[in-house]
Amino acid sequence: MPTDFGPASAVALRYGIDLAHAFDATLHVLHAVVDVVPVSPVTALYGPEHAGVLVNMDEDARAQLRSLLVSRTDAPPNTVEVVVRSMSPAIAILEYAAEHGIDFIVMGTHGRSMVAHLLLGSVTETVVRSAACPVLTVRATEGDATAAAPHRRAARPKTARANPRPRKRTVA
Repeated sequence: MPTDFGPASAVALRYGIDLAHAFDATLHVLHAVVDVVPVSPVTALYGPEHAGVLVNMDEDARAQLRSLLVSRTDAPPNTVEVVVRSMSPAIAILEYAAEHGIDFIVMGTHGRSMVAHLLLGSVTETVVRSAACPVLTVRATEGDATAAAPHRRAARPKTARANPRPRKRTVA
């Protein structure tokens, strides 16, 4: 269950926790710290500062992860907190899943527009296309009724028809 600590990840975490309870599974909650290496002819000058920044980023991510899971009283007792460093969050997720024999990945998606998707790419899409296991994607949008209760659909008012039409049934 990768997280970027955003709203979509929060909704995905609810699904991950529910699935871990339902299948008596270990929940791995992973955050990938992007390893940003300065590209410059004077990279050697940034060495010590760069290492310090990464250590701070790792510590901050671990603290956020701990805080996130402590606030969840329903988190399974066999939850694993993981912070990894990588040039690409998608590669970090895929490598972690392969190395630890992960059976199922639950992750949030931002639902960006096509233009933003083309410019920024999509971690979720890369994981869905490349993962060796099934991936459940969860989208949370502002005002989405499912963001508050992911397993409940918003009630729609029923309207009466003068002549009710028979429903078409589809079996797949």
